[in-house]
Amino acid sequence: MFNYHKYIIIACIIFLKGCSDKPLNNPYSDNLNNLKNVYYSSFQERPKHLDPARSYSSNEYAFIAQIYEPLYQYHYLKKPYELIPLTAAEMPEIIYLDDKFNETTLNKKIYYTKYIIKIKQGVLYQDHPAFYKKDNEYFYHNLNDDQLKNIDTLKDFKYESTRELTSDDYIYQIKRLADYKNHSPISGVMSEYIFGFDDFKNKINKKSELNYKKRIKFIQSTNIQGIEKINKYKFSIIIKNQYPQFIYWLAMPFFSPMPWEADSFYMQENLIKKNITLNWFPVGTGPFRLIENNPNLRMVLDYNKNFRGEVYPSLNDKIIDKKLISSNSVKAVPFIDKAIFSLEKEQIPRWNKFLQGYYDSSGIASDNYDQAVSLSNSGDIKLTEELKAKGIHLNTATAASTYYIGFNMLDPVVGGKESKARYLRQAITLAIDYDEYISIFANGRGIVAQSPIPPGIFGYQDGKKSYNKTIYKKVDNSLVKKNIVKAKDLLKKAGYVNGLDQKTGKPLVLYFEATGSGADTYAFLNWLRKQFKKIDIQLVTRVTDYNRFQEKMINGTGQIFQWGWNADYPDPENFLFLLYSKNGKVKYGGENASNYSNYEFDKLFLRMKNMKNTKKRKELIENMLTIIQNDSPWVWGFHPKSFSLSHSWLENVESNLMANNTLKYKKINNNIRHDKISKWNKPDFTLLHILFIIFLIFIFSVLLTIRKKEKEKAYD
Repeated sequence: MFNYHKYIIIACIIFLKGCSDKPLNNPYSDNLNNLKNVYYSSFQERPKHLDPARSYSSNEYAFIAQIYEPLYQYHYLKKPYELIPLTAAEMPEIIYLDDKFNETTLNKKIYYTKYIIKIKQGVLYQDHPAFYKKDNEYFYHNLNDDQLKNIDTLKDFKYESTRELTSDDYIYQIKRLADYKNHSPISGVMSEYIFGFDDFKNKINKKSELNYKKRIKFIQSTNIQGIEKINKYKFSIIIKNQYPQFIYWLAMPFFSPMPWEADSFYMQENLIKKNITLNWFPVGTGPFRLIENNPNLRMVLDYNKNFRGEVYPSLNDKIIDKKLISSNSVKAVPFIDKAIFSLEKEQIPRWNKFLQGYYDSSGIASDNYDQAVSLSNSGDIKLTEELKAKGIHLNTATAASTYYIGFNMLDPVVGGKESKARYLRQAITLAIDYDEYISIFANGRGIVAQSPIPPGIFGYQDGKKSYNKTIYKKVDNSLVKKNIVKAKDLLKKAGYVNGLDQKTGKPLVLYFEATGSGADTYAFLNWLRKQFKKIDIQLVTRVTDYNRFQEKMINGTGQIFQWGWNADYPDPENFLFLLYSKNGKVKYGGENASNYSNYEFDKLFLRMKNMKNTKKRKELIENMLTIIQNDSPWVWGFHPKSFSLSHSWLENVESNLMANNTLKYKKINNNIRHDKISKWNKPDFTLLHILFIIFLIFIFSVLLTIRKKEKEKAYD
């Protein structure tokens, strides 16, 4: 007779074994212990350029700043922001030179400034195939199709090696900035400053016919007049005039070292066809290296075993005689072994995974704002009780950033220097209510901008003592925005009454270039159309992807657009240069996306940019702001407030909006993480238990029926 009881017992054992206390929703591994010493986060947009000569976006810096090391970095803890050596052995020696390149201390005779930079010895690159040699020859620098048959990614190369960082690598990278083939966005800016940079750029750009090997040899053998190798660990840079902000550039990824071996390796056509390029696989000396680049799924950074180590900073650190004197002594940095960034385009899954503990930190999206923070009786922002109970921390800071709506000054309708177009821009600026925008789309996380300069930067207009007089007026010591009646009056001066062109009788139709998709984007565009409708202007919105949007900006085919700027360094020059004519995007490929040009503004900018923060500099800035506020090439927008959340197990979380290379300071308390994730994601098998009991009752009743029929047959 068939043994039913045996199989019922087996089914029960399998069921009970499957009802484990372990979380079933872990997106990484079945074993929570595998999360040890790994940082987990997410990204929304695919990084396009990981070559430090070309990269200039925050989503790219999130990765390359952990891999590449420029000469200097921002102290993680100190405010105001302070530069300290990174791969440099000390702060630079600065010498002022006259027109004959002789040293001088007379301010009126200074024509050049010389920076003498000494780098640390013993700094090694990450292991990489580009460095591997066999019989004193580079093994992977002349690859053919047969050698590449089984090569699909960098990990497929069998051999790797490393070498020491030298001053040549920094010099080589500066030369790469001049090479038009690298499309560096700061090439034009550096032409203005580095002595001989422009001459070198002209020379290299005439060598387009050279193959990559000869091109590299030409770059190595041809000098930039203002850059000199002193020895293996020391070199100098001569810049024109005085430019105190130049040292900030030396802390940016643009000035990271680049070994010529990497350039030679990645310039091979066979590798380019397989998308094995410098834009895809960086080569650095930093604490991490990129071991997985799958931007449609995840990006993985792994500990660079060749990293020399670094001490965790202290507020007691000091610069004495150009050298950093650290209070701490143990080289424990970085604290984590790996960082995994998962692609999350949608807000809801990203937020849910953070609440489940599978992302260690998170921003706060508009849809999740009420779930994350609330206002106290005194008007202060605080975490909700739900998040407090989870031990989540809130970090806030006003970003050194500005977001604005820009007018293309090359456009025949909204652009140009004529008063008609200027009145039109002023009318639109008055009509757009950024207080309302901040309330609706940023949950109050922002400050209405008076100018391009954000809080915390010298020259910032606080809206009290100094403000935008084109848009605001003082009424009983309160700042009040001029009303829609004034906006319509300006529109009338521009030649448009009730939205009609007085010459043609046709409605005024303007075009806004937008990026993005989804409900948030279209809600914003609907809101923006209503803002223009206040003054009877019809706004047509053209939505495209970010790459196509960038092409429109480069070609100058857009009319009105929205963009933003994060500070590269804490100085007003870094924001005002966005409106300097020689940085025009169409003509010069710079960051002046509005292509704004004003002779008086330019003249003041050239005087202001090289000055230290003095009363005279402040006066110049105020005059410059008055000019651009009157011309209105931008609707000045807002300065965002940065809100970020982190779990209790993520340690050393500090607000430093200038530093990009902060991953190395993060620390994970895995015991807390393990306990919290286990608690928050404990499986609830109640419903399954009920279903299983029903199933057992059903099986038992069926078995009883079968047993009864078997007995009846036996009696027969």
